[in-house]
Amino acid sequence: MSATGRISTARLGTTGPEVGIQGIGCMGMSFAYGPTDNDAARATLERALELGVTLYDTANAYADGENEKFLSPFFKAHRDEVVIATKFALGFDPDDSTKRVINNDPAYIRSCVEGSLRRLDVDVIDLYYMHRRDPRFPIEETVGVMAELVSEGKVKHLGLSEVTGPELRAAQAVHPIAALQSEWSLFSRDIEAGVVPAAAELGVALVSYSPLGRGFLTGSFTQAEKELGPDDFRRQQPRFTGDNASANASLLAPVQQVAQAHGATLGQIALAWVQQQARIRDLTVVPIPGTRKPHRVEENTEATRIVLTDDQLALLDPIAGKVAGDRYADMTFTSAGRE
Repeated sequence: MSATGRISTARLGTTGPEVGIQGIGCMGMSFAYGPTDNDAARATLERALELGVTLYDTANAYADGENEKFLSPFFKAHRDEVVIATKFALGFDPDDSTKRVINNDPAYIRSCVEGSLRRLDVDVIDLYYMHRRDPRFPIEETVGVMAELVSEGKVKHLGLSEVTGPELRAAQAVHPIAALQSEWSLFSRDIEAGVVPAAAELGVALVSYSPLGRGFLTGSFTQAEKELGPDDFRRQQPRFTGDNASANASLLAPVQQVAQAHGATLGQIALAWVQQQARIRDLTVVPIPGTRKPHRVEENTEATRIVLTDDQLALLDPIAGKVAGDRYADMTFTSAGRE
């Protein structure tokens, strides 16, 4: 973080945009985490930008496009200052909102980009992600369609989410990939086996979603079904309910120990761990913690100033291997299902 209080920057990929080394996940401002205060959410967007956060992450799947619409006025007011990232491919079964549907059909991709451009009310999307991989279509075909969107001036840079190392290499052979977005945190480290080395080798930035373990790593809740509202999707995630949640809550003890040593919060240590992977793994890492409150953005960006010692890293290292429960009830739509 600079003397001005703004976070430092990094480039996404070899030719991608320059962004703050921490972005912000905007999903929760209108989707998945229960009721939100729109005024507080708008203030959060503004405060993030003041602190140097320039990568704003959304998707057409978040509240069926309503999240993109919510963000549009902010983006229009700061168009030259922000990097807009949105996604296609992931939807929800109309008969069961807990079931996800993935579609990489070329015609569908084209309809999705037009829809996002319209809802965002912009001429071009800065970073366009394939939200999930549809095995029915070769990755080369999907990225080929995405590359056409770049040629047509509808998209500037390409990203992928939840792909394997081989899939990333195949995609990069078709068109430069600026960023790969996957879950990466003290609780979720499966991508380190193949995806992270591939990204480092290819010069692709790693955008870490859910770096705070959807809030669990901050200690803000311990039992989803007892403490969170009925429309909070964390109630559906195995790690946050029943015996799994109790077991996982006990894993926060070393995080608390490191936090006390730094005079920091649990969340700041979790974020500092992710940020520090950039140096450890020799690649660009930009976590995108989600929040709807300005003071949380301030807390999150302060984490970029925390440097964990080797002993502290060693203390935190075993946590992921002890986590009980999968990230999702259905892991087939993640890269872990294809490793």
